[in-house]
Amino acid sequence: MTPAPAFDYSRFQRWRRPFEIGFWVVMLMANTVFNGMVAWFDDVYRMHRADSIEPWIWEASSSLVLLLLVPTVVWATRRWPMRFDTWRANLKVHLGLSVAFCLVHVGLMIVLRRLAYAAMGEHYDFGDDWPLQLGYEYLKDIRTYASFVLTITGYGFVVRRLQGEASLLAEPDEGPPVEPVDRPERFLVRKLGKEFLVAAREIEWLQASGNYVNLHVRGRNYPLRATMAGIEERLDPSRFERVHRSYLINLDYLAEIEPLDTGDARLAMRDGAIIPCSRRYRAQLRERFGETPVGA
Repeated sequence: MTPAPAFDYSRFQRWRRPFEIGFWVVMLMANTVFNGMVAWFDDVYRMHRADSIEPWIWEASSSLVLLLLVPTVVWATRRWPMRFDTWRANLKVHLGLSVAFCLVHVGLMIVLRRLAYAAMGEHYDFGDDWPLQLGYEYLKDIRTYASFVLTITGYGFVVRRLQGEASLLAEPDEGPPVEPVDRPERFLVRKLGKEFLVAAREIEWLQASGNYVNLHVRGRNYPLRATMAGIEERLDPSRFERVHRSYLINLDYLAEIEPLDTGDARLAMRDGAIIPCSRRYRAQLRERFGETPVGA
């Protein structure tokens, strides 16, 4: 029996952004069609309270605004992740954000509906008792916000397992550690139920991303739950250099420094990546290498 082919994460990575955008577009389009049919059946077919096109305007305007809000919810979920060790502290933040989510959703939704109604020569009325109506909308929006957060969190969990998630080696229960804890020589990576070690010297560059620092190693990207400042303190300063508030580089993999007129610089890495170097850190590089290419 031929074994099933292994999941090709590198191939998925090339299509990851179109997949993510397409997922939200398809999901919200399906939601629009489903809710539009329900609203049409209730308000047009059974109750005769609305024209045939009105339910579709209601649902399409709502879904369009929700689609525009997805990137904000993604950012908020990364900034305040709902993980086992953080959800209690971050839950109140997301409850507050759900109120803002509702206000923006309803506000823009009303604008779109009034524009659509005006195009038909009619007027859209949100309702005379708007506080009660807004409370009703919030009950729906908090469920929508929660479903967005759960979807994003679950998807992130799966992606981290596919690409591999890095962690610092823990101290042994007994006896001294095999390497300095404050200056780790290796990182433990867990991927698809397997574990392997990555040498610190093989990390080409690091990038801050929310509550994670992404370790770039031979074309792979392993997220490490840490702050940039915290991991910088634990890496060998003779090898690693901070070049931006969001970037650390391994000097062994630096190929070229390109000065910019703004006072910043652009760094070409051996793997082809282009890393920004802010003016604040450029002087440190100048002291080490000057401003000429440092490698082929």
